[in-house]
Amino acid sequence: MLESYLTLKAEYEIVPMQLRDCAEVATLHGERFSRVWDETEFQNLLSQDTTFGFVARQTNAILKKPLPGFVLARHAAGEAEILTVAVNAKLGRAGLGWRLMQAALREARNRGGEAMFLEVDGTNQPALGLYRKLGFEKVGERKAYYVDESGAKSTALVMRRVLR
Repeated sequence: MLESYLTLKAEYEIVPMQLRDCAEVATLHGERFSRVWDETEFQNLLSQDTTFGFVARQTNAILKKPLPGFVLARHAAGEAEILTVAVNAKLGRAGLGWRLMQAALREARNRGGEAMFLEVDGTNQPALGLYRKLGFEKVGERKAYYVDESGAKSTALVMRRVLR
């Protein structure tokens, strides 16, 4: 019995982000980005009517595990924007980024969005691959937008996907 549990494949559900999730979201954000947003910033954003988000939760875990992933977006005037998205580094290529982004795209469309925008570091190949598979196309760039811990600068790509 224990052996079957140890080999059990993790199962996840994607659920709407709640204010009570913001501490875990901020922790994961801090692990994945050099410009950290704190719990209060996430709470303030999520409290706005135009902002929405989703978190991934493992449904078959016995012990509480770190948050697997999240996405935070906003919608205004017929357009939506991904504010931030992150998946635990140990869970890359598990399909969680895809599922989180699909949830955000669906919600933006349900809110009347015509297009979804996002910015991504031009050196982040895994994220670029995901966004291209989701139908996002480059529509602009911001030179020297991102700065890493060493001071190196990279270009932000602005990407867009039509929702209708």
